[in-house]
Amino acid sequence: MAGSPGPLKDAPLKDVRVKDVRVHAFTVPTDGPDGVEEDGTLRWDSTTMVLVEADAGGRTGIGYTYGDVSLAHFAESKLAPVVRDRDALAPAAAWHAMFAAIRNAGRPGPGAMAVSAVDAALWDLKARLLGLPLYRVLPAFHDEVPVYGSGGFTNYPLDRLARQLGDWVERGIGRVKLKTSRDPARDPERLTAVRAAIGPGAELFADANGALTRKDALYWAHRMADEWDVRWFEEPVSGDDLAGLRMLRDRGPGRLEIAAGEYGYVLGDFTGLLDGAVDCLQADVTRCGGVTGVLQVAGLAAAHRVDLSAHCAPALSAHAFCGVERLRHLEYFHDHVRVEGIVFDGTLSPAGGALRPAPDRPGLGLDVKWADAEPYRVHGARR
Repeated sequence: MAGSPGPLKDAPLKDVRVKDVRVHAFTVPTDGPDGVEEDGTLRWDSTTMVLVEADAGGRTGIGYTYGDVSLAHFAESKLAPVVRDRDALAPAAAWHAMFAAIRNAGRPGPGAMAVSAVDAALWDLKARLLGLPLYRVLPAFHDEVPVYGSGGFTNYPLDRLARQLGDWVERGIGRVKLKTSRDPARDPERLTAVRAAIGPGAELFADANGALTRKDALYWAHRMADEWDVRWFEEPVSGDDLAGLRMLRDRGPGRLEIAAGEYGYVLGDFTGLLDGAVDCLQADVTRCGGVTGVLQVAGLAAAHRVDLSAHCAPALSAHAFCGVERLRHLEYFHDHVRVEGIVFDGTLSPAGGALRPAPDRPGLGLDVKWADAEPYRVHGARR
């Protein structure tokens, strides 16, 4: 195990310095039809995890993000030198220093994603040094995070689509989401098949990934709510179309919530969404600045009396979002569940519709399965 169950004994906790930072990347092919998955605006054949290790006091913390392999090079060249020799018990101070260091290299987008991975590794490291699970090191409001099943890609045949979402409901996950709007003419049969598979009692969510125009999105918002009792419409228009999101929230069905925020990287990306553009805000711990970033976004959401939903990365989000006061739920995303199951021991499975971090495993409770991950390596080397 990367960190022992007990707290650090062989060095004073008041002065534990980050000794080394290492970066790896693994690209895992999808298991979609013909090796491809689709949503409303994107097609992909693989998912890349960029994994960061941080060492201090004989312990190793791990963090990660999902993106291009170039994030690994960014983390090595711009962030690792900033973090080395810093106080391992002060991840927020390191977070501030990292964002300052990448001012000219680019904070939003890839910069924030790379910071997210390093920040998560530092929080995991701190928790391992203290011998505590990460969620207990945070200012935790919760000890579990409700989930919703997410997949339902637009290129799934109807039987696979219905089986995937129906299986989640049978496992006690009472909310499920499918991708829509790549070919809107096909969506009625897809929504009908899913509603039949999950029954009338489960909540049905839809995600257009920004594929629709404002008028088309308003049309589909009413149809989805009226015909299939869809309760959540995610990015019906682009997440940066604040006026369009606000219009849909104001003019759409009252019981259909508008959601966006998964592509927020810095705090300014969230402030506009909280000005009446969404019913529920989203944040991705692997994009918005890691655990430190989530805690900041959570404060914004609480100030605006808006709930916050976690986007993907369930093994990490299950801990980080325990520190969110206005927690709604976590996206239990098919691709990330697969990748995390390949790379890590200690991943969590939903029970009673929620993920519950293990109270007796330090940090994130994860160990890297190096032998299993090695065939997928595209960057770095194990030392």
